[in-house]
Amino acid sequence: MLDLHHIFAVQKRALFFLLALCALGWGFTPYQTVFAGIAIGALFGTYNFWILVRRMEKFDRSISEGKKIGSLGTALRFASGVAAVALAISLPNYFHLISTVIGLMIPYVFLFVERIVSHVRNH
Repeated sequence: MLDLHHIFAVQKRALFFLLALCALGWGFTPYQTVFAGIAIGALFGTYNFWILVRRMEKFDRSISEGKKIGSLGTALRFASGVAAVALAISLPNYFHLISTVIGLMIPYVFLFVERIVSHVRNH
C-alpha cells in the first residue's frame, strides 16, 4: 500500500506543475477556456484517483480482516466526471468542454507514464 501512496504523491506533484502550466497558459495565451478546462478536468481527475486510492486501502483492510464491505467508489468517480462535464457545459464562456474531458484523463496518463519510468529504472 505504501507504493500506492507514493504513486498518489507523485500524481499530486505532477498536478501542481500542470496547474502552474495551465495558469501560465490561461494568463498569457488567447486560449483561456482551454487551459481552464484542462485545469478543472485535472482537478476532478485527481479527485477520482484519490477516491480510487481510498477504496484500495479499504479493500486491503477488508481482506486482512476477512470482512466484506460495500462501496460507492465507482458511483462517486462517475458522478465526479459528470460534475466536471456539467460544469464545462453550464459555463462555456469559462471552460472548454473537450479540454475538460481531456483533463479528466490526465491523472491516468501520469499514472501510465510513471509506471513506464519505474519499469525502465528497475530493468
